[in-house]
Amino acid sequence: MSHWFDDEAGPVVRPYAMTRGRTTSAAQHRLDLIAVVVTEQYADDPEADNTLSPEHVDIVELCRDAPQSVAELAAELDLPIGVVRVLIGDLVDDELVHVTRPVPPAELPDESILRDVISGLRAL
Repeated sequence: MSHWFDDEAGPVVRPYAMTRGRTTSAAQHRLDLIAVVVTEQYADDPEADNTLSPEHVDIVELCRDAPQSVAELAAELDLPIGVVRVLIGDLVDDELVHVTRPVPPAELPDESILRDVISGLRAL
């Protein structure tokens, strides 16, 4: 990886080159910062796929160990969020990963209901 980085100039490959100039993907609307990326079970060896860039392979491998949010992936790969979103979109299209969204706060149970449940369990 050292040949892709120059201490004085920074990264030699600019982010837009990693996405072939694209700024969006088909799955872009689902990829907010807290969306969680999970590697598909049948994504055996992404390195064997010659169509994937090293960054695509890194995303699949990172998510294989544990599901990662889009923000975590961007931080781990040291890439801009926009680039990571496009790369994840490619992987979703190739069915190597899928994206889940956390439950919106409006759909979570009310705190008072949870307290009532805990109180009921303690009463048993």
